[in-house]
Amino acid sequence: MDTKRTVLITGAAGFLGSHLCDRFVKEGFAVIGMDNFITGDKKNISHLANHTNFSFIEHDVTEYIKIDGELDYILHFASPASPIDYLKIPIQTLKVGSLGTHNLLGLAKAKNARILIASTSEVYGDPLVHPQPEDYYGNVNAIGPRGVYDEAKRFQESLTMAYHRFHGLEVRIVRIFNTYGPRMRLNDGRVIPAFMGQVLRGEDLTVFGDGLQTRSFCYVDDQIDGIYKLLFSDYSFPVNIGNPTETTILEFSKEIIKLANSNQKIVFRPLPVDDPLQRKPDIALAKKLLNWTPKVSQKEGMKITFNYFKNLSIEELHRKNHKDFSSYNKR
Repeated sequence: MDTKRTVLITGAAGFLGSHLCDRFVKEGFAVIGMDNFITGDKKNISHLANHTNFSFIEHDVTEYIKIDGELDYILHFASPASPIDYLKIPIQTLKVGSLGTHNLLGLAKAKNARILIASTSEVYGDPLVHPQPEDYYGNVNAIGPRGVYDEAKRFQESLTMAYHRFHGLEVRIVRIFNTYGPRMRLNDGRVIPAFMGQVLRGEDLTVFGDGLQTRSFCYVDDQIDGIYKLLFSDYSFPVNIGNPTETTILEFSKEIIKLANSNQKIVFRPLPVDDPLQRKPDIALAKKLLNWTPKVSQKEGMKITFNYFKNLSIEELHRKNHKDFSSYNKR
């Protein structure tokens, strides 16, 4: 009798989703990947195509979801996560956080499965508390341009907790802070691929504002390990997973130039609307509950990530627009 546990991972062709597929396949799960490729990339999961433990369904989670057979776990990672993406497809971003989450919570209830949803540090907005603990309610502009992502994730958390309290559903919520590593999409608006792409193309590095705003960066293997441990914990409320080592964007741009052994200039541009000035996780809860802390140093992680981007084809490196959303935007 086959006792292999089955997990459904939405957003499977995305950056984090594809790494989660790798981890669960490695751990011996039967993995069902699901993605509609609105922001995901088939090449991120192409290496799993013929694996006996992996199957794939091309589907939009905002539509009704049907899965045959038993399902033990669901990880909901379907969502645009790049500011460039969610500003181009704002309605879809809101729908995947609301309708998509509702569909997957209903599926989890029907299958008696445990569900983990991917939330984000963006629920804290431009925080007035630093670092951000899980009990901080945030400082978010609901009607600003970034609100389509921030509020989708905040609603997602509320709906998940409602299913937990009303239906007794087993839920887990991870609040993901800035994560980086191989398979990030170049030119997706996030700082690490932006800087690495610019330096590899011989362009000036663009810093928004004065560059003194801070971020903390967690290497993808550490992030995946934290998510994996959270799924198998007994805790139903949100948990921050991220690296508390803080650096300014200006310092970071200089680090990238040094890593590339280049002499590019740094140019400054106006700060985007509602761009947070500080972002750093308080991970005391993750340490206590999960015995989790990040292990990969920024220097080591950046080197691995830079080598990944350096090995992209010339065409990929110079491609300006990686996604065409015209078929999704009907006016």
